[in-house]
Parts: sequence; structure tokens; C-alpha cells
Amino acid sequence: MKKRPIRVLIVDDSALVRQTLKEILDADPEINVIGTAPDPYLAAKKMNADFPDVLTLDIEMPRMDGLTFLDRIMAQHPMPVVICSSLTEKNSELALKAIEHGAVEVINKPRLGVRQFFEEARIRISDVIKAAAKARITGKRRSFPQPLVSQQQVQPKLTADAIMPGIRPGQAVFETSDKVLVVGASTGGTEALKVFLESMPLDAPGIVVVQHMPEHFTTAFAQRLNGICNISVKEAADRDPVLKGHALIAPGNRHILLKRSGARYMVEVKDGPLVSRHRPSVDVLFRSAARYAGSNAIGVIMTGMGDDGARGMLEMHDTGAYTIAQDEESCVVYGMPKEAVKLGGVDKILPLTQIAGEVIRYYKSTQKLNRVGSIL
Repeated sequence: MKKRPIRVLIVDDSALVRQTLKEILDADPEINVIGTAPDPYLAAKKMNADFPDVLTLDIEMPRMDGLTFLDRIMAQHPMPVVICSSLTEKNSELALKAIEHGAVEVINKPRLGVRQFFEEARIRISDVIKAAAKARITGKRRSFPQPLVSQQQVQPKLTADAIMPGIRPGQAVFETSDKVLVVGASTGGTEALKVFLESMPLDAPGIVVVQHMPEHFTTAFAQRLNGICNISVKEAADRDPVLKGHALIAPGNRHILLKRSGARYMVEVKDGPLVSRHRPSVDVLFRSAARYAGSNAIGVIMTGMGDDGARGMLEMHDTGAYTIAQDEESCVVYGMPKEAVKLGGVDKILPLTQIAGEVIRYYKSTQKLNRVGSIL
């Protein structure tokens, strides 16, 4: 039986945005734009007559601003809402506020060159709508921003080969007794990371995180996490050391790789093409962990649309790393973990609330074995 298209209502005071976004979304056979509205009042009338699956919503509009309308929607009829607004580096806090008010995703559109932007990012915008349609909405959420669409040209779907070569069969992997934890997440991942990192003790292994997010927003995200977690959290800079009790968040729009400097881990932050349509890419981080940490790595893949990280997790698994995937029930979107499980690269599948405990259990058990081995 043919799957019903995702029904979308576009709310934006710009006629150009409404027309362009409608054309782009209607071109995707899995999406059907059921209407457009220039302000929340007309949108409410259309929703009373024909309720959509996903709503795209501008913030700055006449008669009622988007955040006020979002509050009313989430209070009366919680649903997937994608904010589509001209957010810039200077008002990134507005994006954080939109997510805190219940939005699933935020599309950062430019003030100029709107049509060109939408044309270049059409595939990624459609992916945002599809991810939102699959999101589990239980009411107003208090979380951090989800992945945003930045002004980047759509490129072919490349693998991690575009950044670093894979490990050849029989190729030696760097070894060290120190454990390192690498984590990848996308849609819904900001709240998942909050839950996960809040549970990390001060003696946790060094952590490197990729959360799909554009530049400038990761700084605020890392600062918020640093204020609520026991461990230290910061946006990663090139050559930052990976230390116990510390987590490094990949900067938006930059790839991050785990590297070795003697017996110590560090990160490399670099430019490069989109990998699995993302920059930063989880596949890139996971492949580097397979190469430079091998069996001393612990990998966690969390909620997110698509398959970024699945192949990288398989590479980690094949080099002896311990790998964990978030289960379907606790995911906002069960995409990335599902693909990793399908490839056979996952050792354990757990609810979000149990992942941190399992990581620490495994980490402490290996530390105990190392101490026994040194005595013998």
C-alpha cells in the first residue's frame, strides 16, 4: 500500500518564502504542502479545517509572533513544528528559545538570497521535514537546539573516505591503555546528550561528541551543558586534549577527528566536504576512533534521522571497540541507531537513561582488568 505523504502547512509573512518553500517541498513525492498562511491567525483557521502533520513557522510575523503561536500550539495540540526564520550568529539565543518552546527543528534561512538558499538546500530541507514528521511529540519540550540547516550547497552523499582513508584488513591500530568515549547524535540529540552527559561522573573517560548543528550554535550549546553537568563541557578547538572528566563538542560546520599525540588523545578540527550530508559527521569521528583508539574506544550512537555514524560504528566494532545504540522507544527519531544495528556494528541496545550507566560499568571493568594485568 502506498504511504501517505507528509502533510505540511507553511506559515511565513514573506510571499517569496511561502512560494519557494512550497515548490521545493511539493517536488518531493513524500511531502504534500496542504496550504500556506501569512500569519498565525490565518494559519489557525486553516488548521481547524485541515490539520497538518508538520508546521513550518517563521518567528517575525505581523499580528502575532511565531514564538507566541508556538506556545499556543504546544499547549493545545502538541505537534511537530519546524521554525524557519532569519536567525543569525547574533541572535542564536532566539533559536535556543524556539527549541525550548517546543520546536523540533530550526531552519536558519538568510535574509537575502532566499530562493537560491532553498534551491541549494532542497534535499536537506526535505530531510528536516521528514525527521520532524517522525519525531515523538509528547508536549512542550525543554531542551537544546536540534540540527539546523545552514546556508550550504547540497553535495553528493560522500562517505568518510572524503576526510580520511579507512582501515585496511590486517592494518595495525594504535593501542593505548586509556579509554576514550565517542558519541554521535542528530535530531533529538541535544536533549539526549543532556541526559547522558549529566550522568557522567568526574572520573569518566574523555568524551568527544558530534551533534549535527551549524556553526555558532555549538558554543551556546556547550556552555549550557557545562553549566549543568558535573564534567567539563566545551566546544572543541583544534589540538584540544581529550581528558578524563571532560567532553568536547564538535564545532558546527567543522569535522572533528580523534588523533594521537604519543600516548595521549587529542582532536583535530578541520574543514572538508559534507560526509553523509553532514559537517560535522559522526562517520568521520567514528572512523578516526577506530583508527587511533581501536579496542580502547567506546562508541555511542543516539537518536537521529538518516544513517550518519552507522558505517563508522561498524568500523569501530570491527576493531574491537565496545559499541552502544539508543533503543527505538527512547529515540525522538530512530534512524541512525537503527542503521547501525542493521549493519551489525552494535554490541548493546539500551534506553537512553541506561546508556551512561552501561558506559561507566564497562569503563570501570576494563580499568580493573588493566590494574590486575599490571600486577601480574
